[in-house]
Amino acid sequence: MFVPESFGLALLLVILCAVCWGSWANTYKLARGVRFELFYWDYAIGIFLMALLLAFTLGSAGGGEDSFLANLDQAGSDRIVQAMIGGAIFNLANILLVAAIAIAGLSIAFPVSIGTALVLGTVLAYVVEPKGNLPLIALGVALAVAAIIADALAYKELGGGKVKVTGRGLWICIISGLLMGSWVRFTTVAMAPGEGQLTPYTSTVFFTLAALLSTIPFNLYFMKKPLAGEPVSMSGYTEGGIRWHVLGLLGGAIWSLGTAFNLIAGSKVGFAISYAIGQSAPMVAALWGVLVWKEFEGANAKAKRYLVLMFVFYIGAIVSLASAS
Repeated sequence: MFVPESFGLALLLVILCAVCWGSWANTYKLARGVRFELFYWDYAIGIFLMALLLAFTLGSAGGGEDSFLANLDQAGSDRIVQAMIGGAIFNLANILLVAAIAIAGLSIAFPVSIGTALVLGTVLAYVVEPKGNLPLIALGVALAVAAIIADALAYKELGGGKVKVTGRGLWICIISGLLMGSWVRFTTVAMAPGEGQLTPYTSTVFFTLAALLSTIPFNLYFMKKPLAGEPVSMSGYTEGGIRWHVLGLLGGAIWSLGTAFNLIAGSKVGFAISYAIGQSAPMVAALWGVLVWKEFEGANAKAKRYLVLMFVFYIGAIVSLASAS
C-alpha cells in the first residue's frame, strides 16, 4: 500500500486534493446545459470506479497485511458502517450545495456552506484525532474562512452586487455546510488505529459506495421535487449524449481522486489539517474561472482586489496549517 513517508509528499497530496476538489466542476461546465440531477448519476458512478481503481493499484502495491484485499478481510463491520455513513452524508451535502448555489447564488452559498463545513469538519476531525498545533490550526481555519468570504465578495461584485437571499436559500446553505463538515468525522473514526481499522483506500471504497447507493433515493427525490428548476425524468438521462456521460464519469473520478489523496495524507499530517487544506478548493475553482472561463474579464477594480485578498488569505492558511503539523 502506498502511503507518503515524508511530510513534504503528504502536503503535496493534500494540495492535489484541493486541486481535484476545485476542478471537477469544470466537467459539468463542459456538459453545457445538462441538468445537474442527470449529470449526477454518472458523477456518482465515477467516484466509485476511481476508488476501486486506486484500491487495486496504489492500495495493493507491495502486498502485505495493509493491502486492499487483506485489509478488507480483517475490516471491522463497525468501521465499514462509519465510512459508509460518511459517504451518504457527503452525498446529500453535495446535492444540497449545488441547489444552494442555484437558489442563493455563489456569493452566498460558498461562504455559508463551505465556511461552515470547513470549521465544523476541522473541529470534528481534531476531536477524533487531536494531531497538530491547535493555535496554528485555528489560525489556518480563520484565514481559509476569510479567503472564502473574499472569493464570495469578488463574485458578488462580478454580478453587480445584486444578490437575492431568501430564508429558504440561507437554510439550505447552512444545512449543506453542516452535513459537508460532518462526513470527515466518520472517515476519521473508520481509519483510527485499533482492531478492524480501514486503510485510506478501503475507507474510500466504502465511502464512495455509500455515495453511489444513496444517490438512488436522494437524486430520484430531487429529480421529482427539485429545490431549483422544473422536475426532470430519467428519460433525459437515457437520451443524453455520450459526451456528457463521459464528462460525468470524469468529474466523479477527479473528485474521488482528491478525496483519496486527502485521506491518504491525513494519516501522516492529521485529518484536521488535511481536511482544512483540502477546503482550499474554492481558490482553485476561482483560478479556473479567471484563467480559463474568463469570468472576471471586464470586472471592476473592487472585484479584482477581493480576488487578490483571497489568494493571500489562502496562501497564509496553507502555510499556517502546514506549520501546525
